[in-house]
Formats: sequence, C-alpha cells, structure tokens
Amino acid sequence: MPDDYTPRAAAPDTFVRRHIGPSPAQVEDMLRSLGLSSLDELIDRCVPRSIRSRAPLALPQPLSEPEQLALLGTLAQKNSIYRSYIGTGYYDCFTPAVIQRNILENPGWYTQYTPYQAEIAQGRLEALMNFQTLIADLTGLPFANSSLLDEATAAAEAMTICHHIARQKKTRFFVDEDTHPQTLAVVQTRAEPLGIEVLVGPARSLPFDDPQLFGLLVSYPGSSGSVHDLRELCQRARAADVRVVVATDLLALTLLTPPGEFGADIAIGSSQRFGVPLGFGGPHAAFLSTSETHKRLLPGRIVGSSVDSHGKLAYRLALQTREQHIRRDRATSNICTAQVLLAIVASMYAVYHGPVGLRNIALGVRRSTLALAAGLKARGLTLGEAPFFDTLSVRITGAARDGVLSRARQASINLRQDDPERLGISLDETSTSDDVAVLLGVFGAQPATRDEVETLAARQELAYPATLARQSSYLGHSVFHSHHSEHELLRYMKRLENRDLSLTTSMIPLGSCTMKLNATAELFPITWPALNKLHPFAPPAQAAGYQQLFRELESWLAEITGMDAVSLQPNSGAQGEYAGLLAIRGYHRNQGDAHRQVCLIPTSAHGTNPASAVLAGLRVVTVECDSRGNVDLEDLAKKANEHRQDLAALMLTYPSTHGVFEERVREVCEIVHQHGGLVYLDGANMNAQVGICRPGDYGADVCHLNLHKTFCIPHGGGGPGMGPIAVKEKLARFLPGHPLAESAAAPVGPVSAAPYGSPSILPIPWAYIRMMGGEGLRRATQVAILNANYMAQRLAPHYPILFTGERGGVAHEFILDLRPLKKRTGIEVDDIAKRLMDYGFHSPTMSFPVPGTLMIEPTESEPRAELDRFCDAMIAIRQEIAAIEEGRSDREDNPLRHAPHTAAAVISDQWSHAYSREQAAYPAPWTREYKYWPPVGRIDNARGDRQLVCVCTESMGSQRDS
Repeated sequence: MPDDYTPRAAAPDTFVRRHIGPSPAQVEDMLRSLGLSSLDELIDRCVPRSIRSRAPLALPQPLSEPEQLALLGTLAQKNSIYRSYIGTGYYDCFTPAVIQRNILENPGWYTQYTPYQAEIAQGRLEALMNFQTLIADLTGLPFANSSLLDEATAAAEAMTICHHIARQKKTRFFVDEDTHPQTLAVVQTRAEPLGIEVLVGPARSLPFDDPQLFGLLVSYPGSSGSVHDLRELCQRARAADVRVVVATDLLALTLLTPPGEFGADIAIGSSQRFGVPLGFGGPHAAFLSTSETHKRLLPGRIVGSSVDSHGKLAYRLALQTREQHIRRDRATSNICTAQVLLAIVASMYAVYHGPVGLRNIALGVRRSTLALAAGLKARGLTLGEAPFFDTLSVRITGAARDGVLSRARQASINLRQDDPERLGISLDETSTSDDVAVLLGVFGAQPATRDEVETLAARQELAYPATLARQSSYLGHSVFHSHHSEHELLRYMKRLENRDLSLTTSMIPLGSCTMKLNATAELFPITWPALNKLHPFAPPAQAAGYQQLFRELESWLAEITGMDAVSLQPNSGAQGEYAGLLAIRGYHRNQGDAHRQVCLIPTSAHGTNPASAVLAGLRVVTVECDSRGNVDLEDLAKKANEHRQDLAALMLTYPSTHGVFEERVREVCEIVHQHGGLVYLDGANMNAQVGICRPGDYGADVCHLNLHKTFCIPHGGGGPGMGPIAVKEKLARFLPGHPLAESAAAPVGPVSAAPYGSPSILPIPWAYIRMMGGEGLRRATQVAILNANYMAQRLAPHYPILFTGERGGVAHEFILDLRPLKKRTGIEVDDIAKRLMDYGFHSPTMSFPVPGTLMIEPTESEPRAELDRFCDAMIAIRQEIAAIEEGRSDREDNPLRHAPHTAAAVISDQWSHAYSREQAAYPAPWTREYKYWPPVGRIDNARGDRQLVCVCTESMGSQRDS
C-alpha cells in the first residue's frame, strides 16, 4: 500500500466515527441545549479568535482500521530482527502467553488510571506490592518504589537522593567506568544543571579522600560482565560518609549476594528481562530500593498497606505528600508517571515462576554463558575478568575482529562492539545450545555442534565463590508459591482485574488527564515481534521501519504544534518538561547568556513544572493568577521586568488548568520575549487545541506533548507514558542527544536510557493520527470541548462552575466548586469522590488546581449516554447533600460519609446506619443493571503512613484471599 494512499471518498465506516462518542444527531442536540447552532459557533464562544489556525492541518488522508493495520504491518516488516547479544541492560526474554494476553493486551489492565482512588484500585495495587516485594527481596534492601522510567533515570534519581542525604553541600559523584554508557550519560545530563561534577574511573581504586565526594555508582555485574565482591568498597565508602548506589540485575541476584547484604545504600536497575519485550528500548519498569533510613527520599510512588473502615487489609499509595505535584519547587524529583503496566508484567512473571523457577532460569543463563566461555577459550580467545553471569568480554582486534563481525552479519547476529579492542556477548533466557554453537562458529571460523556445547555445559561448575554466592532466601510470601500453573495464574490475574475500575467499566472524567479511548486497532500492533523484538542499540539499518515511523510521527507532531523539530526521547510528560527546559537552557548558554536562570511559573501550573525547573538548574519565580483563573498580566509584566537580565523562560499551561482559554495568551508570550525569555508550553491540555490552534503560532518556543493523553497511549494504571518535545528551529540543536545514536555529539545529553524513549508504544499515536486525519483530529477537539460545555451546563444549577471564559464557555475541562458545601454540611471533596464509587464511577481530579474542587474532563470519546449518566450521579449526590442541609440526613451518618459501600458491608447482619442498604448499594437505576462493587471500604490513610508496610508479609496472605 503506498504511503500516500487515499481512501474511498464515501467510506461508510470510518475510524473517526468509532473514536468520537456522540453521534452527529446527538452533537446537534447538545449544541441546541447550549443555544448554539454549530461546532464552529461553539469554538467562537470558547477559543479566542486571535489564536485560531486559518489553515487545516497538513496531514495524510485518514485510513480505516484495516488499512492502517496493513500499512503499519508493511512498515514493521522493514525492520530486520537479528539475534541480538548486545546486552547493555537489555535482554530478550519469554513473555508468558498467559501474561501477554491477559495483562499486556487486556484493556481491563491497560486503561486504568493512576491509583489515587485506592478503594477502586486494589487489584493493581496488590500487583505493585508484589513488585515491590520482588525488588526488596532480590536486592536485600527493604524499601522499594513501584517502578521508575528506566535504569538510567533510576541511577540519576539515586544520585540526587545521595546529594540530598549530603544536604547538597558536597558536589562530586563518582561513576565506576564499568557502567552502561547510556546510564553514565543520563547521570551526567542530570548532574550538570545541579552543579554536580561526575567523576569516572575504576571504583575499586577510589581513594575516598575527597571531601566533596558524596556518592558512588558501581555496577554488579559490571557492564562488561564481570562480578566483583563489593564488601570492602562499601565499608570504605561508609567510613568516608559516601553513599553507594549499586546498579544490578534482578535475575543475577537469584544467585549472587544481594547489594543490601554487602553494604549498599541504594540498588537500581531494570526489570525488563522479567517478561517484558525488548521493544527497541521501552517501555520497561526500572526499580529503586533503599534502607528504611532513606525511605522518605524515594522518588515516585510507593504502595503501602493499611486497613479499610471495616478493619480489612487494603492497599494505597503511601507517603503521598512526597509527590512532586504537592512539593512543587521543593520536590526532590520531578517524577510523575511510572511504568506501572510493565511493573505488573514483571511481578506476574515472578509470581508465575516463583523463586525456584527464577533461580532455574538464572542457572540456565549462567550454564550457557560458562559453556560459551569454555568454547571460546578452547579456540584461543582471551576473555575479560571472571566470574561473570551472562556477559562475556572477548579481546579481539584487527582482521580477526573483522572476520567475526562479518560472520556475525551473515548469521543475522548482533554483538556489542563499543570498544575497538573487545566484542561483547550477552546471553539470556532464550539462549539455547544451538545459539551457543552458532556463536562459537562465528568466533572460531569453524562450526560447533550442539553436542559439543552440551558437553561443555555439563562440565561447568555453576556455583559462585562463597564471597559472591547468595545464601539468603527470597520471595517467601505465599503469592510467589501459589500460582505456577496457568489456571492458577489466570484466575489470580482476573481476580485482581475485577478489583479495579478501568475504562472498561465507566468513564474516568479526570481533568488534565484525558482518559480517552485507547482503540484496539491502535494497541494491537505493540506485541508484533517485528516491533518489540528489536534491541535499542541494534544498527540503525535494522530498524528501517521504526525510523520511518519516527520521521512521520515527528513531522505530524511538528505540524500539529506549529513547531519545526521534535524529539521523541522523553519517556514521560515530566521528562518532556525537563528536556524542554534543558533545550531552553542550552540555547541561552550558546548565546552567551548562561546567567539567564529565572523561570516564571503561574500559580495554576502543574506541580511537575516547578519541580522540573529546579532539576534543570533554574530558579522559580511565581506569577499570580486573577480571579478568572488567567495569568495576571500586570504581575507577569512586573516580574518579567524585575528579572529581565536573568529571565530564561515562562512555563505556561494552555488552556489553563482552570479550564479556560486565556484571551491574552499572545500578550503573555510577547511580554516574556520582550524581556529575553522563551516560552515553554505544557502540552497536557493539547486535547483542546489539536486542529484548532497551534502553540508555535501564538508564541510558544517549546511544547511538550503527553502522548498518553491527547494521542491515545493508555495510562496503564500509572504508566507507561511518552512526553516528546516540539521546538522552534533555533532550539532544534538543543534537543536531547544520545551516546549510542547518531546524535552522540549533541550539546544536550540524553534524558532517557534509549534513544527514542519507549519506542514500542509510539505506533499507538502514529495509528491514531493516521486513522483520524487532520479533519478528524479537529472534530475530536471540537467534540471534547462540546462534551465539557454540555456537562458544565447540566451541572451548573447544582454546583458552581469556578471559572469560565470571557464569553461564558469552558475549554475541554471545568471545575466544580465544592467549598461552600463543606461550610454548610461538613461534606468534603473526598466524600463525594468516594460516593461516586457507589454509582460506578471514578472521581474527577480532586483539589487541583484549587483545593476543595473537582476538575472534570469528559474527552471526545465518551458517548452522550455516559455523560448524562455521570451528570445524573453528580446531581443525585447533590440531592443527598441537600438532605443533610435540610436536616433529613445526619451530618455524620449519611451515605457520603460512609462511602464506598462494599458488598460485604451491605449484606452484613449488622446494619446500624439511618439510611437504607438499598440507598447505600443501589443509588441509581443503572447500578441494578450492572454493579461495580468497591472491594474495600474507605481506607485509613493516616494509619498506612504511621505503620508503613511496603512489602508482602505473611500476615497479608489470608486477608488477600478473604
């Protein structure tokens, strides 16, 4: 199928019709209810004319679902799948089919939201508790978070933890030279804006007499494969008050002494080889674990246990005040999203195999590696230091090296070749005796047989020396011993899935989070082998299909934003913010303006904005907003002038987080430009702009995009995400580079471990744009704004709408003010959020950007019936509140204060409430047709923080199954 394929002009069934919820007739009826005659008239009411695009988006004509899948299939086949032994932190693995089908490809798992409403997220929270237990047990450090973006950013986060432990008074961080190159590069990128000097060399000879040294990163096993006893190193570091970070391999730790037992302060790494495909670099769930002493410095999210209102075990996110969206410019990290879906896959891989199974897989990898080493030595080759786990470093140069590489190419094999005097080989759980035989032939210029390999393997001593061998047990909790048959695991995963509310249940109307349709035709290709079997550091020629997809997606995103260049590397929205600010910083430094370090941020901004600014080495100055939620232009002009010599940037969210299109956004940008600054636009709300207006046209210099919002990558229960940045031409050379890609010499270093962040999920936005086309994307934006205005009009008689535009409209989201209700009745925003669970809904965004409010975003994908059902639920809840106001319902003993109501509570012999069981459980007609039962009652958050338990304990076992 040619790339410029044009579909039939009158195709009867289009993807646009499938993606957009309300039918054309319903759209007309909704417009009439707003007193409007067309979508164009709606846009006139809501979006300033001064910023609207005059020309349609220059995008390819839309394809149908079958046409898109056929075209993407053709593109994928341009990739060449070689057998990659490159290693460097990425390994092929087997994803158990039962996990692939029932989690990775299951919308009941991939359409969930971040588990902030814990009562309806018990399934994924339990799975994440399993993940944390897996990490804590294998690393020997008791506190682990519920995943990070990738191993390299986990290392950077560990460095900043060490810096904070030293109270930021020391300035040097040491990285052992045997560290993965992408990890070193990301650490260096993160260190430079913070004034941290990164030293590189052999850690074992480090003198520790430098008074400015605060931390050390060492790999175990090393990037070259060698495994060293690090006890003495850790003892010397502790004596010098230097923290030790160990980058490690989970599979190897089933055989090796864990870092926590030999004195490490922090362990980091990737769980990718636990059943998560290579995916050309991601998404994969990284991990970070540490001691109890440093638990409050852990970045990201931690799952903890508590009890609900009935004393039943319940899980929740612990220590939530640590999160950057609350701490803002005092945050120690800008981490917002995680890799929840991939962490769950890894945890289920461990549950399925159990400790014995994991150890046997590790022994198989070690056995194959030892056999390969013996065969190579027999062929006269010299290897790097032993012992090792899965990676060998072969000393080879000149013509011999050229011959090996030539034979490898002929055998469709990739070897690691980042050292001119060595070749690297990393084996994995998929490596067979036949693979080892082929490798021996490649290195020996003579074929080897399977029998020879198996004879070599049988002769090997698998045990490590006593100083390295693991003696402690791990994964003792019953969950890792109970689900080893497919039937058992299938039922366990289904039981957890049913404890969660996802988009398969009902709408999730979260403002600023855009929980829209994740179409099956967009998601289907992500498990194609042609897309997920590539190693991220394979030669570019082997990824021709991916490269074409990247070029096309970059050009489409540039067109949509009105920018000139795009980087797909940032693998979360917060990383996009960070990369965008680094580009601005790089530009100013290149202009000789390194002193420009002030970043203006409105009070309405997302909390990640100030956190990202601080990490980028900028100083945050807050700009006030007026009573309508707009940036206060007088305050902006005052502060821009006050800091005109040092102004670097303004970070602006548009439409604002208050749910309105600010009329004078062009003036905002002009004020910043007049004082020498650049404008960074937070693209979280692009769902209200695509096809209507373009940030690059009204003054933005940089714009990040949440592909997991506007462009349909699913949230996955809190990740994966992607946050590419689009920039104007003058900033293009300051997009993030990568040491193992063509952009190695870029002036700004990488922000992610892989050159393209999380490539295997980029086909999702590619497919979305390709099936929608320019006009379809515009229609989606119009209907998103229509749905929000329709809901706001329905709810306005019952709840005050906090902000509206100058002509009375809202953007794609709006805010309900619940603060007056608290004064009159004692009912808080939490009570309404929990009561919505009884109606079968997830709460809108609570208390952001204004405390005591709900921010609602319906998206364009929700049909009118679902919009009405949610409005009916909110109106019914308002009537329940009115009963309290009028004295017909008790201020304390009412359905809101005791929500959510579980099935166990409703059918209990004990019912002491003044309201009926029926009102508690079946408050609306649709709950009788289908009832989502919250699995636990309201959770005691304070207790969960006072008694912090973040790993599985045996006392949990019986309660989990109850």
